[in-house]
Amino acid sequence: MVFLYLVHLCPTWNQILPMHKIVISDTSCLILFHKIGELDLLRKVYDAVSTTPEVAREFLEELPDWIKIESVKDKKYQEFLETQVDLREASAIALAKEMEYPLLLLDDLKARKLAFKLNLKYTGTLGVIHRAKQMGVLEKVRPSLKSCKRQILGFQKTY
Repeated sequence: MVFLYLVHLCPTWNQILPMHKIVISDTSCLILFHKIGELDLLRKVYDAVSTTPEVAREFLEELPDWIKIESVKDKKYQEFLETQVDLREASAIALAKEMEYPLLLLDDLKARKLAFKLNLKYTGTLGVIHRAKQMGVLEKVRPSLKSCKRQILGFQKTY
C-alpha cells in the first residue's frame, strides 16, 4: 500500500530508484537492436553497456566502441553456469555476479530464471524499449515493437 501511495505522489518513481551503472548485455538484445537499427538506443538509455568476449564473438560484427568488452575473472564459475545455460548467457551472468548492482539484458527465459535464482536484476529487449519511452528517448514504442516482431518472426521461419 505504501508503494502505491509513493507511486501516486511520484509518477516518475523509476527516476528515484538507483540507476544501474553497470549494464551487461547478452547476444540476443544486441543482435535484435542491431537488426532493427536501434543499437544506439542502449547508449541513450544506459550510461554504460558491457558484454563479454563470448557475446562479442557471437555478434559477428564489430561492436561499437561504447560497448565495453570485459572478461569473466572466475572461469570455473562460468563453466558451472554453462551446465545450465549456453556459453554466452553463462558468461554474461558470471560477469554480472562479479559486479556491484548490475543489470543484465537477457531475452532467454532459461537465462532469466537463472538470473532470478542468483538475485540478479534483469530486463530484456522489450524492457529497454519501455524504459526508452519512459525517459523520452522514444516518442512511440509501436514502430520499434513492430520491427522486433518482424525480426523475431523472420528468425523463426529460418528454422
